[in-house]
Amino acid sequence: MAGFLAPGALTAGIRGPERGWPNESERKRGTTMDGMTTERTGAGTDATRITERTETDTAHRAGARDEGGKTVSPGFLAALERVEATPGANVETADLETLLAPRTAGETALLRGRAAAMRDRECGRRMVLRALVEFSSACGNDCKYCGLRAANRNAERYRLDAESVLESVRLARGAGIRTIVLQSGEDNRSAEWIADLLRGIKAIDDFAVTLSVGERSREDYALWKEAGADRFLLRVETTDPELYASIHENRTVETRLRCLSDLRSLGYQVGSGVMVGFPGQTLSHLARDIAFFGKKDFDMIGIGPFIPHPETPFRDASAGAVDLTLNAVAVTRLVVKNSWLPATTALGSMDRDYRIDALKAGANVVMPNYTPASEKKKYEIYPGKRCVTEGTGACAGCMEGLAAAAGLELDKGRADSVKMFGLGGKA
Repeated sequence: MAGFLAPGALTAGIRGPERGWPNESERKRGTTMDGMTTERTGAGTDATRITERTETDTAHRAGARDEGGKTVSPGFLAALERVEATPGANVETADLETLLAPRTAGETALLRGRAAAMRDRECGRRMVLRALVEFSSACGNDCKYCGLRAANRNAERYRLDAESVLESVRLARGAGIRTIVLQSGEDNRSAEWIADLLRGIKAIDDFAVTLSVGERSREDYALWKEAGADRFLLRVETTDPELYASIHENRTVETRLRCLSDLRSLGYQVGSGVMVGFPGQTLSHLARDIAFFGKKDFDMIGIGPFIPHPETPFRDASAGAVDLTLNAVAVTRLVVKNSWLPATTALGSMDRDYRIDALKAGANVVMPNYTPASEKKKYEIYPGKRCVTEGTGACAGCMEGLAAAAGLELDKGRADSVKMFGLGGKA
């Protein structure tokens, strides 16, 4: 049946050249993902309809080739064109599975090229900067994949005071960046403290401010919106309840979804996202998550590879595959059309910097780190995180080169939700 892979076929479709890793830790942070498998299931799928549709596609598109002369299968091209032309809320997961696992170099190039073209058309040919300030590494959760988990007794904890955060914000303003992203572990910091911090940031300049502080009450979210927060980033990681429970301790996906709903109803520009390649995840899970993004029409979506941390239960797992992560970015772009998609720091922290590859696959946001130099190495969600030994905001100096390498214009402006405010942004 078109759109599905036989079990075990996924790694053959996405694995890059075998590498000689210098040590076991580096191997785990490499580009293979042996644990990711496909599923042939799909509740509610009409097998006869899909078979008939595929036969029609084959008859009309036999011998399809991309512009580079490399073979692209009729089924892949048909799935690509359907997803491009379909509103995100209506895409079929079978098509998404097909696109996530291209069989040839020609299919991969076509997918990522069409995603970049969609980005240019819907969001402009630009790479937007957001200044990231990680203001606390304390966390009360025990997520099985995260180095900040409460059970990690070897983690170095810190909490920035307000003035330290504001100093980072001033440095970002000096670099011309107009968006601040405040991120922390779920450390139960006082809602009033965060509200006061938001007011202090807005007093410096009319920044767009994004919060990424996890699950809180609707009342807290409402307070922060009133205090000046514009956006909220809350990655769901997976929408499958059983899979979600398998990677978290005493957490449910229902609570996560409730928070996302509260944020949307309060008027935030809302972002979410997933990891690619963590233990138990399948291609079908990932396709359903991307379909969820299309239904919810999020303003920003972060997608990065799972990287195992040695102080977590997933320490011995393999890292998420880079190629599949890049394909997921491209497919997400085709589904959500005009959302902001970061080239995540995790993609820059593998065996090489893959952020340029992500930008060429439809991403359009990079977040230079403005956490104080004395602390940012302690915000270790995963090991090997890039730019943790440089001065505060030093990586912003690399941004022009990164944008140029991807063929994009550098944009330091607010870059508000295109869905809410159009290409011109918030007035």
